[in-house]
Formats: sequence, structure tokens, C-alpha cells
Amino acid sequence: MAKTILITGATAGFGQAMARRFAAEGWNLVITGRRAQRLDDLKAALSPAKVHILSFDVRDREACDQAIQSLPGEFANIDVLVNNAGLALGLEPAQACNLDDWDIMIDTNIKGLTYMTRAVLPGMVERNAGHVVNLGSVAGNYPYPGGNCYGGTKAFVNHFSKNLRADLLGTKVRVTNIEPGMCETEFSVVRFKGDKDAADQVYEGVQAITADDIAECVFWTTNLPTHVNINSLEVMPVQQAFSPFAVSRDK
Repeated sequence: MAKTILITGATAGFGQAMARRFAAEGWNLVITGRRAQRLDDLKAALSPAKVHILSFDVRDREACDQAIQSLPGEFANIDVLVNNAGLALGLEPAQACNLDDWDIMIDTNIKGLTYMTRAVLPGMVERNAGHVVNLGSVAGNYPYPGGNCYGGTKAFVNHFSKNLRADLLGTKVRVTNIEPGMCETEFSVVRFKGDKDAADQVYEGVQAITADDIAECVFWTTNLPTHVNINSLEVMPVQQAFSPFAVSRDK
């Protein structure tokens, strides 16, 4: 019997790549996002895989609950939930940030992730099987100028994932936090609010990891023997590493 994966934010980037990867292996897919036409196009591209579309905003708690409750029988038992929907907005320092951007990041990266987890998790626990995969970021582990709220939301994802593991001890439900570094998708275009030139400069001269690379990581972690749990997986391109401590010197 085919397994079922639910991927939030499947209209682009990581989510779209994951949908292709799992469809190629015969999984049933539930794909979600706010852009209904993109979901329709993706469903057509994934044929003949069985795909169910849910178009809603994960920031809406009631919509999350209703979406899960509305799943038809063959898609109702979610084997893998991928909390992929998320974004970064802006690179201004905290004292100059746009608070609307902070609200959107908190509502999507934190609240949306928790809403979806809470909606799906009881079924996994009842069946004593399942896997929650959260898309974190290296920004949740390492600070950088302008990362303020975005890094804070991904630090939440990091610790929330670990606490889920603690709560689920004694069950066979697994939890993994995938933490990508520089990855060339729509991410930076969104961060710079459509300024593709600014987004392109982020990756200039760098062979960044790709959405397909992250999809492969998710596929690997979810297809290991069920007694194996990858707690977290940090993934960077070879050209990305760690900076020395910053020091401001008075002259």
C-alpha cells in the first residue's frame, strides 16, 4: 500500500522538489499552498501519481484544522508531514526592521508550523507510526547581521523539533529538523520582495545547494528503517562555512 506525504508550501522551491521526488517513488501526495493555480499545475505535472490539493494559508489555524479534517479516505492517514511553508523577509537590522515582516515570519514559520503539526500529530500517535519533518535553517543555529527575526523563528523550529521528540518518546513517531544553508530557490527573491538582481547577488560565484538536494535529504531521512531517527540534518554547500567572531573596535 502506498504511503502518503503531506507537504506544505509545495508551490515552489523545496516543496515542489519534494513533491516530484516522492511522486517518482509511488507515494500518494497531499500538497498545500496559497497559490491554487500552481498547485493545479504541479498536480498535472506529477501524473500519474495520486495527488490531493489543499489550497489555504497555514497562518490560519481554523483553515489548517479544516484542511486535515477534509482529507478523503485514501489520503487521510498521513505517514509523513513536511512543514516546509516558510519565508524570510528583509535584511535590515532589528532597529530598522519592518514589524509587518516580523509578524509574517512569526505567523508562518512558527505558528503555521505548530498548527499543522497539532492537526496531523494525533493521527500519527493513534496509529503509532509517522514522521514529522520540519524545515529549519542554519540561521537557527548561527546568527548573522539582518537575520534577527528569521533566525529566531528557525531557532524555535530547532528546539520545537527536539521537544516533539521528547513528547513522543514511547511511540514510533519520528521527528527530523532539516537545516539548509545557502540554497538557490525563490527564497532570496521573496526576501528582497521581488528584487531578483539583489537575490542573484547572494549566490554570485557560489555553487549553492539546490531544492533537489534538499528533497533528496528529506527522502533519505524518511525512508530509513523505522527504528532510526535523524534528529537534525544541517546541509551547506561546500563553499559556505563559518565566520570568525565579529568585533567592533573603537579607534
